[in-house]
Amino acid sequence: MRRLLAALFALAAAVLAPAAAQAQDSWALIVTGASGGPKYAEQLQSWRTDLQTSLTSRYGFAAARVKVLVDETVSGGEQATAKAVRQAVAEVRKQIAPDDLFLVILLGHGTYDGEVAKFNLVGPDLSAADWAAMFEGMPGRLVLINTTESSFPFLAELSAKGRVVITATDSSEQRYATVFPDYLVRALKEASTDQDKNGRTSIYELFATTSIAVRQHYEQRGMLTTERAVLDDNGDKLGREEQITGPDGAVARNIALEAPNPLEASDPALAALLRRRRELEVMAEALKLKKDEMAPAEWEAEFEKLMIDLARVSREIRQKS
Repeated sequence: MRRLLAALFALAAAVLAPAAAQAQDSWALIVTGASGGPKYAEQLQSWRTDLQTSLTSRYGFAAARVKVLVDETVSGGEQATAKAVRQAVAEVRKQIAPDDLFLVILLGHGTYDGEVAKFNLVGPDLSAADWAAMFEGMPGRLVLINTTESSFPFLAELSAKGRVVITATDSSEQRYATVFPDYLVRALKEASTDQDKNGRTSIYELFATTSIAVRQHYEQRGMLTTERAVLDDNGDKLGREEQITGPDGAVARNIALEAPNPLEASDPALAALLRRRRELEVMAEALKLKKDEMAPAEWEAEFEKLMIDLARVSREIRQKS
């Protein structure tokens, strides 16, 4: 049995190693809501500038597909009103394809009154339920990152199978300003965020790198940790922290920030193979998390089949690349 397991994991390492670019276009919406004052407005300006630069220069997002909505202190930019947010999402909905990435990042402040969680905008706010309604039936692979205090209710409200939702807090009661956005921006700028060094930065690697930096921030200062980021991508509305084992993470590990190779994106047959490999990779990651819940023989049989299917698809991709 040990030999079989060793062989299976060796096969997994081979077929799950550096994947070719996926056939996708990438879209982003950066929303910097009401600042609440000049000092924080300056910080928001720095974050959104760095985010926009990282997405376009480092990860290859087309500049026209990175929409930025600004706080009330900025003149000349499109302000982050509820109407502007709805219009921005509606524009992406018209153009996005099922394999495309839609990254939404919320910067600013959040509130929770005991019943309703909101993200503070310029003018009337939008609740977590409002955001969920906006994204209902949205094509593509949605990744929403709410970096604010009291953001956890957004995870429960927007949770859906295959959708990645990340919040800076694991409780609606964490109402202190968060350091999560600062470390998120840093993680997007650093090569070390690609933890497995495969040349592709996954959403999970971004989440993990940011979470670790936040934890170290509090530890190094001898402070009580007032925020714990969580990620949900299986639709169970629970989420999990980076250092805690759980069922979430399989989808996030298989969504990369980098732009696709245009040659691959233009080949329908190759695009279909890439899509199939991504599906198998998600299934493999999910199965790994179930290892302790299944009978060994059953788990090994399922895992072996997945690895063989992955190896076959990967070979076909290499032949076409």
